Order: sequence, then structure tokens, then C-alpha cells
Amino acid sequence: KPHEVASAFYNGVFKGNYLYHAGVTLSEALSGFFIASSLGLVLGTLIAQSRLVEKTLYPYLITIQTTPKIAVAPLLIIWFGFGMTSKVVIAATVAFFPVLVNVIAGLRSIDREKVELMRSLNASKWQMFWMARLPSALPIIFAGLNVAIVFSILGAIVGEFVGSKAGLGNVILQANINMDTSSIFAVLVCLAIIGISMHGLMGFLQRRLVFWGNSGPSG
Repeated sequence: KPHEVASAFYNGVFKGNYLYHAGVTLSEALSGFFIASSLGLVLGTLIAQSRLVEKTLYPYLITIQTTPKIAVAPLLIIWFGFGMTSKVVIAATVAFFPVLVNVIAGLRSIDREKVELMRSLNASKWQMFWMARLPSALPIIFAGLNVAIVFSILGAIVGEFVGSKAGLGNVILQANINMDTSSIFAVLVCLAIIGISMHGLMGFLQRRLVFWGNSGPSG
């Protein structure tokens, strides 16, 4: 019932330990997001700039992406333990591909007229990248980051489901064992608030940093 969920949410946030567990999940998700973003930006740039790198790396990246994360999560828990590291790795794995794809798509979507103009000015490859390709790609890259930051939260929760000592995923597991459906829905409300907040933050950063264009594919 809605009032039971509201009561469970209030008690969990203001009288319980939801804020602590939310902090754990958010730390895991943000750490995974930053790792995924960094790797996605670097590898995406290399792939977009070099067909040889694309032919070498892309098949392996596709293989990693198509592997079910829920099947890999137990292995990562075994390798990295029940602490924060395993959740960060899972979150990074889930969030990585949207960043990679949008970086590649963005860097390859530059207007040919801009390329010809830069070439007519004898711009070097790196000058063309920094002054033309990257500015044109940023709206699309941010669209991928918007997706990735939400995926990183999902990845952290998946890791907590498989094995954890803290986090909102752990709270859901404990509530499920106790058949406490009100608490489960209360935690889902917490996750929705976190997801919407992170998505809104990325949108704010995009509007502030990429003021010349705020549209692009969502990944």
C-alpha cells in the first residue's frame, strides 16, 4: 500500500540506515562511471581515429558487451572480494559501452565541410581533432554519458545482489528475505531519486559545457 511504502521510506531515510547504504551504492556507481568514462573516451578516440585499432579491438569489446553481466558478476565477486572493488568493476563494465559507442559515433559525425576547411588551413591531425572533431562530438558524447551514469547505478546494484555487505542492493536482499515488500519499494524509490538526480546533473553539465549543441543520440 502507498502509505506503507511512504512510512518505510521515511523510517529508512530519517530513522534507519538508508542514507548510509545509498552513499555506498552511489560511491560504487560513481567510481565505476568515472572508470568507464575514461576508458570509453580513450578507446573510442583511438578506434574513431584508426581503422587498424578498430579492427583489432572492436571484436573483443563486442564480446565483452554481449556477455551477460549477471553471469560474470559472481566471478568478479570471487576475484575482487565482497568489498567495494568488485562493485566498481561491475558498474564500470555495464557503463562502458554506451560511452564507447557514442564517442566513436560523435567523432565520426563531423561535417565534411568543416574537415575540408581545416585541411585548407593546413591544420594538423591533432589540431583538427581538438578544434573540429571533439567540439562537434561533445553533444553526442554527453548523450552517452547520460546513459552510462544510470547504467553504472544498475551495475552497482547487480554487484550488491550477488555479494555485498552494504549498499541499497543489500538492503533489498535483506528485505526480500524478510518478505518486507514495503521496504523493497522504499529502496526502489531511493534508487529512482538517485538515478534521476544523476541524470539531471549530467544534463546540467552538458548545458553548461556544451552550450553550442545539446542534442544527440542516447546510445
